[in-house]
Amino acid sequence: MLLRPADALNLGFLMLLTVVVVAFSSIIPKAPILVLLYSGLILSQILLVRFRERGRAMHWMYHLIFPTISILAIFDSLEQIVHYINPVDIDPLLIELDHLIFNGHPTVMMEGMLNPLLTDILQLAYSSYYFLPVGLGAVLLIKRDERSFDRSLFLIMFCFYLSYVGYLLFPAIGPRFTLDHLQQTDLRGVLIFDPLYSLLNRLEGVKRDAFPSGHTGIALTVLMLSFRYEKRLFMLFLPFVAALVFSTVYLRYHYVVDVLAGIALTALTLLIGERYYEYREKRINSCS
Repeated sequence: MLLRPADALNLGFLMLLTVVVVAFSSIIPKAPILVLLYSGLILSQILLVRFRERGRAMHWMYHLIFPTISILAIFDSLEQIVHYINPVDIDPLLIELDHLIFNGHPTVMMEGMLNPLLTDILQLAYSSYYFLPVGLGAVLLIKRDERSFDRSLFLIMFCFYLSYVGYLLFPAIGPRFTLDHLQQTDLRGVLIFDPLYSLLNRLEGVKRDAFPSGHTGIALTVLMLSFRYEKRLFMLFLPFVAALVFSTVYLRYHYVVDVLAGIALTALTLLIGERYYEYREKRINSCS
């Protein structure tokens, strides 16, 4: 069974999480459910590799739909893991670093620029994070540029999973919780902010996912890949990504050091991920 790099990455990360959950099963309340979830995803990945070219629907399921489901399912599962195996949040350190850099708290300092319309626009930009990777992938698949798609998928998944490792090692809940008592003005929008903010809070929960900023890392990774493979998409994505990165602090989801770590996450993804992808591709070609 020939695995492309993204398949091997997904299987490897699922197996790693399974080992972690089993090792800490005595303190993770829903450990059996998590093992069942990861086992189901592993089995699904193997079956999709086996039957990937049986029709157009299966083609899309293998290339785009299942990777998206897997990334989201793993992210959702982290809420049942992180705080149990690593209960000490690093927010005090992140707050101190931000204060050291800016001589204040950036989310509080930004209160002077709050504007309901701007808040709506930035919440929309922040939410575009969920559509940027899928948009790039869909365009590359429609163009039948599977070589570019496979590399992009691997790098995006690699960035996601690196960020998840960051959440496990450095749990933090972010300034919307830790610095709320210092904020003098609530965030308010015109039409979009309140429903989107409430929806994201329900969907994301409290996963200790502030450091590094996955929104920043993924958005910048997608932007770099779109510049490489789809220049027109790059021009479309650029204002969304710029607004998204700014929104992470404006909307109080992240500390500035989270964003800096997100930028480093993109650099790490492209530096290590590209080298590993080349290595895996050579191995695949030598076996074919």
